[in-house]
Amino acid sequence: MSTEPDYDVIVIGAGVQGSFTAYQLVQRNQRTLLLEQFVLPHTRGSSHGQTRIIRKAYPQDFYTHMMDECYELWAQLEREAGVRLYRQTGLLVMGPEDSQSFQNIKNTLEKNQVPMVVLTPDNFSRHIPNVRLADGDGAVVDVTAGVLYADRALKTAQDQFRKMGGVIRDQARVTDIQPGPVVTVTTSAGVYRAKSLVITAGPWTGRVLDHVNLQLPLEVVKINVCYWKEKCPGTYAVTKRFPCFLVTECEESKDDIYGLPSNEYPGLMKICYHMGSTTDPEQRDKQTDRSDIHILQRYVARCLPGLDPEPAVVESCMYTLTPDHHFVLDYHPEHRNIVIGAGFSGHGFKFGPIVGKLLCELSLGEVPSYDLSPFRIRRFQGMSQSSL
Repeated sequence: MSTEPDYDVIVIGAGVQGSFTAYQLVQRNQRTLLLEQFVLPHTRGSSHGQTRIIRKAYPQDFYTHMMDECYELWAQLEREAGVRLYRQTGLLVMGPEDSQSFQNIKNTLEKNQVPMVVLTPDNFSRHIPNVRLADGDGAVVDVTAGVLYADRALKTAQDQFRKMGGVIRDQARVTDIQPGPVVTVTTSAGVYRAKSLVITAGPWTGRVLDHVNLQLPLEVVKINVCYWKEKCPGTYAVTKRFPCFLVTECEESKDDIYGLPSNEYPGLMKICYHMGSTTDPEQRDKQTDRSDIHILQRYVARCLPGLDPEPAVVESCMYTLTPDHHFVLDYHPEHRNIVIGAGFSGHGFKFGPIVGKLLCELSLGEVPSYDLSPFRIRRFQGMSQSSL
């Protein structure tokens, strides 16, 4: 068997993180192969669906700093491809005024001089009609936030990658990886060799990492993606300048609830609970827990009077969670030419362009553009891994 590499870099997983990593690599003149186990496009993982929220509103400075450049990279891709990928709507953040979660987001916006509007109970209903602000809750608007057109964005990154000479092989499920100076990846579609490997396999990351003798504490959960019917069409429409929203905690839940204005399905508003139930990615539809939907029903009935408090459409997605809900962006501990991007914990899509840049830099042995200490594998030392 030849030990000469077929490619400079192989990327496993053609979701948003893998596709943007491949796109960045081919821009750097790297011969790049992007592998995907399913037929493209598909709805089996974490990158499908028409919309995602893009925001700078985070409790942690490091995410807000990364999003500064990320907005620029999204705009650059729009210009290159001549495709609109982002619509500014603003993001309404609500939560108990005296809670740490709400104050951390507000402080981060202020400290980083992100354009924002602070709303009070007295003026809230004038700015945000048809939403009930709970007693004791604060409200701020991240003005720069908005909606990303997710399916379109993923396809655009893949199309640009191909235009620049990149190769995509779908229906190529990884069955073996042999580390070494040249990494050999065996798939259901063939055997490929490269100088370095990037693993961005989403909910299947644990199974892929088994081939390189690495376990990470990752948990895959199934999310019910719910759409709620407007009683009066247009009440919460993007065309009426209704914003995206994020509730940091409320009487129904200590986890986030988020929503996007009615847009992708006319007359239906997307509202989701930012947590789900543990699932096997190969058998996600066996997970039928609806406790998250029950939480959302109570929240919608209490705070969004213009919606029918029963979801009209329920779709599904999967999150791959780390214990601290921060990403993994790092080298394999024993193989510097194997790089891992994982555990995006339900908030990674918007970071696709900057994650792609960082994983590209790691795979080329460069100093990364940002401090990656929050994302290093070593933070898990001493933890037991979840079974994937």
